[in-house]
Amino acid sequence: MRIGDLASETGVSRRLLRYYEEQGLLRPARSGNGYRDYAETDVARVNHVRALLAAGLSTTVIAQVVHCVHSKGELEMPAGCPTFVGVIRRERARVSESIALLESSRTILDTILATASWDGKEPARDTSPASADRRLPDPPDE
Repeated sequence: MRIGDLASETGVSRRLLRYYEEQGLLRPARSGNGYRDYAETDVARVNHVRALLAAGLSTTVIAQVVHCVHSKGELEMPAGCPTFVGVIRRERARVSESIALLESSRTILDTILATASWDGKEPARDTSPASADRRLPDPPDE
């Protein structure tokens, strides 16, 4: 299949597919005229790359582990690929550390805002459901 077909099949732009190739995530065959020739398995490969990117992995890390994933559907933990497990565990620890740092930053900012003197104006509030645990206290009554 040609690059346009793969782009249509996966919803990923041709430019991004060429980038994936540059990063070693895709390795299409080349025809005599130099056109890329993708296999049906490349559709699953692109979907796996997208899932791993959504999980926060860099293309460098993905290049180390994507060869371990062979399923056509959902991303599955392969048996017999210890590289995959080790890399994913390290990346999960990195993400957890980033989350902890962000939560610490949010706590500090909440403390600063909670102790800030009110100038009579209502501060902007985040009313999204995810912010329920970090809403500001009501301003003091005057």
